[in-house]
Amino acid sequence: MPHDHSDHDHPHSLLPPEPALRLKALETLLVRKGLVDPAAMDAIIDTYENRIGPRNGARVVAKAWVDPAFHAALMEDATAAVSELGYYGRQGEHMVAVENTAKVHNMVVCTLCSCYPWPLLGIPPGWYKSDAYRARAVREPRKVLADFGVILPQDTAVRVWDSTAEVRYLVIPQRPDGTEGLDEETLAALVTRDSMIGTGLVVSA
Repeated sequence: MPHDHSDHDHPHSLLPPEPALRLKALETLLVRKGLVDPAAMDAIIDTYENRIGPRNGARVVAKAWVDPAFHAALMEDATAAVSELGYYGRQGEHMVAVENTAKVHNMVVCTLCSCYPWPLLGIPPGWYKSDAYRARAVREPRKVLADFGVILPQDTAVRVWDSTAEVRYLVIPQRPDGTEGLDEETLAALVTRDSMIGTGLVVSA
């Protein structure tokens, strides 16, 4: 007997097609069934978006810029180095730091899903999880960077790192010129989420 696709016999058929609306609908269903406390969910989202967000990663980058000993430790064992600063936990168990230079620009993607260093960068942006970014970042990284406004010299190599459940990457962007006298807190304020993914550059204020 042929299957009638108009039948509403699958749970996902009750959800709207847009991802954001699907997420909201799912949240509403869970709350109504008493499976999720909305206040607790709001607190978790606030923690990752505003308290953790990319600010932890920015502090790591700034410290690496001003502290040679920490920089060396970070490049040797990023997991241990960031853990000593209190940045560890789920989705950040195995960290690797890769450093941008005048000769090499690093860029991170997760080609299979959306593996991302939550303890350092917070919740991944929507574009990081999109099929377009995941496919194009590997095939045509310079074009993707150009879409983000990053135009690199032709003699700068682009290296793409594929984040996985086993390894997550943090890009250490180049320190901008003219920031030699700035302290860590001021430097951290210059560091953006995109610069730590590799789809942005740090510029001086």
